[in-house]
Amino acid sequence: MDTQTWDALAASMKNAYTAGLAEGAVPRPVIMPLVRGELVGLIWLRDVETGKDALTGIAQLSNIAAAAGADEVVLAWETRDVSAVCEVPSRDPAPCLNMVHATRDGHTLHQFPYAEQAAGDSPEGPTAVVPQWLPAPEPQRGGELIPPVRAAVDYSFVPLEIDHPSPFGVTVVLMEEDGYNVRLTEAFAL
Repeated sequence: MDTQTWDALAASMKNAYTAGLAEGAVPRPVIMPLVRGELVGLIWLRDVETGKDALTGIAQLSNIAAAAGADEVVLAWETRDVSAVCEVPSRDPAPCLNMVHATRDGHTLHQFPYAEQAAGDSPEGPTAVVPQWLPAPEPQRGGELIPPVRAAVDYSFVPLEIDHPSPFGVTVVLMEEDGYNVRLTEAFAL
């Protein structure tokens, strides 16, 4: 992936987190598959129940990447949010936007820690926060990933064997029916 594409994806995720936190919640985990350097789209996690369903839901983010024949993926998630919903121990730094860039040959974990600053009281509920982005640690080649993210990364590169004339198209439809928010780029739109 070229630097310009990475910078654009990282900036868009930081912007999404800033907007989400201002509304009282971090965005759901999202996978961004690429084929020959071209973004396929963004696939956001469906509604999940705490525990096994969350683990499965995050791992299944890989389906469209696999169906598209992605040669690289970027997956983004928030440390505390995913640890809580998956019922796995939270790792430092937290709070933190994590982004992993992966290919068949390995992955690099990028972490963007932040401090939460109160944005003021909200009449609808909890106080919204604004992230104050802190210095990011060096990217970690082969950095440790929590199990569902590791599964999503690994399965992204396992070809799907679907007996259908359009494996990619049917995978998109099935994931949307399961509640995933799928936003394909124009080049991959059905």
